[in-house]
Amino acid sequence: MLRTPLGGGHTTSFRRAGEPVCIRPPSGGRTCATLTKTPNTKRPKMHHQTPNLNDSRAGFTLIELMVVIVILGILAGLIVPRIMGRPEEAKQLKAKLQIESFETALKLYKLDNGTYPTTDQGLQALIEEPESGPQAKKWRRGGYLEKGRLPQDPWGSNFIYLSPGVHDDFDITSYGADGIPGGEDTNQDINSWEIE
Repeated sequence: MLRTPLGGGHTTSFRRAGEPVCIRPPSGGRTCATLTKTPNTKRPKMHHQTPNLNDSRAGFTLIELMVVIVILGILAGLIVPRIMGRPEEAKQLKAKLQIESFETALKLYKLDNGTYPTTDQGLQALIEEPESGPQAKKWRRGGYLEKGRLPQDPWGSNFIYLSPGVHDDFDITSYGADGIPGGEDTNQDINSWEIE
């Protein structure tokens, strides 16, 4: 039995459920009651961990952040100039692919009609039946190019078409970035007879 003081000088005895509990006030007498069993409701233990501010693993130091920034700066300095030069190479490659697409379409045109379109009829004969020059007797309905339109080169200029060509049955040329014959690097002409 355990006695605990209550407010006002009262003491109480704690007992198991079913046993009487008595209170003796200072004025005398005795008051008793029988306890009933209450459900066991224990609170779950909560584990709360406070971060240790002195722990060296709590975050990155300023020096570590500075090292990462310097490394990223070096990588950007090495990679960005290389990427910046790629768009022109990509445009030249696209022009070559477009010329190869024209070559395939022109060969199909010749299979159907017996000849290539003339210089006057131009590449337009691949999307519209020619009205002048040699007749396209079996011109394919819908044309010979996908999407039914004549694309420009990657720099927004029209391709130059000659038939008969100087170098082959037909010649197709893109004048490159500057749009004029000749040039080097990004201004270099892309010619059908030079594509392997």
